Amino acid sequence: MASTYSFDVVSDFDRQELVNAVDQTVRDIKSRYDLKDTKTTVELGEQTITINTDSDFTLDAVQKLLREKAAKRNLSQKIFEIGKIESASGNRVRQEITLKKGISSEIAKQISKLIRDEFKKIQPSIQGDVVRVSAKNKDDLQVVIQRLKQEELPIALQFTNYR
Repeated sequence: MASTYSFDVVSDFDRQELVNAVDQTVRDIKSRYDLKDTKTTVELGEQTITINTDSDFTLDAVQKLLREKAAKRNLSQKIFEIGKIESASGNRVRQEITLKKGISSEIAKQISKLIRDEFKKIQPSIQGDVVRVSAKNKDDLQVVIQRLKQEELPIALQFTNYR
């Protein structure tokens, strides 16, 4: 009996690393001379990060700081979907950053089509927001992973449950 090997393609991020990145950002804001007196807040919600500050200039600086801290913690920049800048009370600005998690059905179809077109012996299957890829040969799966890493997709991909 020939066994099959498989792995899952997912789009996720380490929540604890994100919490740490936001905490570090807040700490830096309190200590940086140019941001200290701006009364800037960075709040991490379930699926969003809300930045509230006094100008577009400081909003830019805080956003850059957050991206920097996230990158140092191996979080992909693709998890951040920057929202539009809104006016808040008292001449302040607010911006919501949506956190992208999971693979949308369009992208899942795109991934499985790519695999089906380029690798004949490999079977992709979409299971909710995960794409399971299976094959008879482990080496074939390694080739698929390398190919998917080269693909420019709007989301961050991880490869889990490799068995």
